[in-house]
Amino acid sequence: MPDASPQSRHPLRRFLPAGLARLEPRALLLVGLGWLLSPLCWWNDLIINLPLAWGFAKLAQLLQPGWFSPGLVLGYWLSNVLGIVLMQSGALALLPGAGEAPRNPRRELLVGLATSTAYTLAVVALVKLGILQSPLPELGG
Repeated sequence: MPDASPQSRHPLRRFLPAGLARLEPRALLLVGLGWLLSPLCWWNDLIINLPLAWGFAKLAQLLQPGWFSPGLVLGYWLSNVLGIVLMQSGALALLPGAGEAPRNPRRELLVGLATSTAYTLAVVALVKLGILQSPLPELGG
């Protein structure tokens, strides 16, 4: 008689390491979307984060004409924060024992904010120092 346990029903379960007993599509989707928005994805800035930041900056510019550049930096930072927080949330749901251990959402959010802030400040500093070129004259060094 075939094993009807939840672990044996999903065809991908046999490819997972023994520690990753739970394969949750929602958690995988969060990790995937988070990775696409996070600084860990090397190509996402040009295709995803900068267009999102540009849209955010245009909205900021509608509120106040001089807010485009700050809005661009803030939008870029927010897209990175969102990516790290989504990735963290999905990854923590996939880890063994994730349902047993108490989670600290405040700490998780603070770690995501700190990581994204450090990354964004590094990129802005590299642009201001002239190491990275910016297509926007407002952000140039």
